[in-house]
Amino acid sequence: MELIIEEKNTKSSIRDFVYHTLKMNIINLHLKPNQSISETEVSKALNVSRTPVHESFLKLSQEGLLEVFPQKSTVVSLIDLALVEEARFMREHMEKEIIKLACIDFPNKEIQSLKENLKKQQICLEEKEYVRLLELDEEFHKTIFKGCRKPRIWSAIQQMNSDLNRLRMLRLIENYKLDDIFKQHQIILDSIIKKDPEKGISIMTEHLRLVEIEGEEIKKNNPGYFKEK
Repeated sequence: MELIIEEKNTKSSIRDFVYHTLKMNIINLHLKPNQSISETEVSKALNVSRTPVHESFLKLSQEGLLEVFPQKSTVVSLIDLALVEEARFMREHMEKEIIKLACIDFPNKEIQSLKENLKKQQICLEEKEYVRLLELDEEFHKTIFKGCRKPRIWSAIQQMNSDLNRLRMLRLIENYKLDDIFKQHQIILDSIIKKDPEKGISIMTEHLRLVEIEGEEIKKNNPGYFKEK
């Protein structure tokens, strides 16, 4: 088994390194839904002992990303559209309030960060760097929360985002309306700059409802990746 392995942060523990590596591979669909993985394989791939791998498996199973069958196997969980919708619902309601605040008062430093982010998104679109594009998408929204001085709310949202992000990655891989997503990000930034909360709320709602509209269609194209209702 091969894993995408990023350079280890010198400040992070081995357990955190294993956990984040596995989670990244699951979210980015390098480890695919219903794929079987084992603690032994992961230990060898990451050159670590079984203990941090076992602990990471338990944590990921609690988050719903792994299904552990004792004495049998462990598989990457299927994407659950009910969980996708729950996460989307929470994000829509939180981000409508955040964009309203951002359109009233938003630091110039964060506006510049959003502009730089969009430049990087454009490059990733052209070069089809989908993993990095998803990261930039997340950074874009995170920056809005940061500029509104609500970073802990963003952190809380992340606890529910795993299945939503896997669906978003599928959308990126299939090149599904990526230009529309990018244009919506541009309009979101424009509404902040022009202090237009009505436009900001409207486009943020439209932006976050894309996954609700597209979810079933993406499921039809990838039936083996999704949990049945």
